[in-house]
Amino acid sequence: MNERHICFSHGKESGPWGTKIRALAGVARAGGWTVESLDYQGIDDPLERVAKLRSYAHSYGRPMALAGSSMGGFVAAAVAAELSVAGLFLMAPAFYVPGYEQYVPPPASCPTTIVHGWRDDVVPWEDSVRYASRQRAQLVLIDGDHRLTDNLAEVGAIFGRFLGRL
Repeated sequence: MNERHICFSHGKESGPWGTKIRALAGVARAGGWTVESLDYQGIDDPLERVAKLRSYAHSYGRPMALAGSSMGGFVAAAVAAELSVAGLFLMAPAFYVPGYEQYVPPPASCPTTIVHGWRDDVVPWEDSVRYASRQRAQLVLIDGDHRLTDNLAEVGAIFGRFLGRL
């Protein structure tokens, strides 16, 4: 049985198998990982999304890696702070969002990498710097926007190195 499993959490306005997740899932599969991507479409409340990922992680029954983009990054980090996970990969995570500041998850006790674009006009890159300093996470700032789709090769390479360290 393959013990290396990763679950993706998509952002608020995307879907479970968008361009970025498909690309990163390909990197994971090429490295021998099994992949899942939960569907949060129609669930606007980030805390309900956290509950869905928590339930999935409990049902899986073994530590897995988590990856998330934007709101999905918040969701993955929240679950990683509660449960034992193998690693956490975040892309432009939605931390310190007005109205949800009190829900910023505490640091997880697992290897964490955060990728954020300098030109993000949705979630300020400074918020990832702030969180990464609390987490002592690896932080990679790249010349990209919020979606990072123009940087898929670069993000994929960073993701591949992240998985290789787990």
